[in-house]
Amino acid sequence: MSNAVSALAGRSYSGFSTVREAGLVGMVTLRGDLSSPELAAAVTAATGCAVPGQRRWVTSGDWSVCWMSPDEVLLVGPYAAAPGMVDQLATALAGQHALAVDVSDARATFRVTGPKAAEVLMKLAPVDFAALEADEVRRTRLAQIAAALWKSGPEEYSLVCFRSVASYAFGVLENAARPGSELFAG
Repeated sequence: MSNAVSALAGRSYSGFSTVREAGLVGMVTLRGDLSSPELAAAVTAATGCAVPGQRRWVTSGDWSVCWMSPDEVLLVGPYAAAPGMVDQLATALAGQHALAVDVSDARATFRVTGPKAAEVLMKLAPVDFAALEADEVRRTRLAQIAAALWKSGPEEYSLVCFRSVASYAFGVLENAARPGSELFAG
């Protein structure tokens, strides 16, 4: 059996903000009727989180649950726990119209941190970061690729994209974080 490696082996860049690939992150996509009491109970039992509302995310302990679409949530947590999470959800949702898949190795996760982290993302994504609420998830474009992002801390944003475009994503984030490219002085 081979050893798991993240898309960019934790690559990072520090400019007027810090951009880093977050390493191995567990991600399980769950599709189904998000209003179903059975699905809600399964998510809560597995993660401690309620199913979030539209464009929201919730956290409990090691797990976060992010709304992705009207019939999809993304469960984000420890990499090693993702396969067991799929098994737990499949058992809990047996007989329901639902699908849980471990997508950990198909995704890359980045963190953009620092007082000007939003400026890095403003250059790349058509999102009003001043209006982005603390528990809001946005599925958007990062330059030319699909991504989801949320404010994961006071001066931190988390971003998920397909692993196949991780190098491109890091490159545009790094370029946007280069000193001298700040949008606002100060």
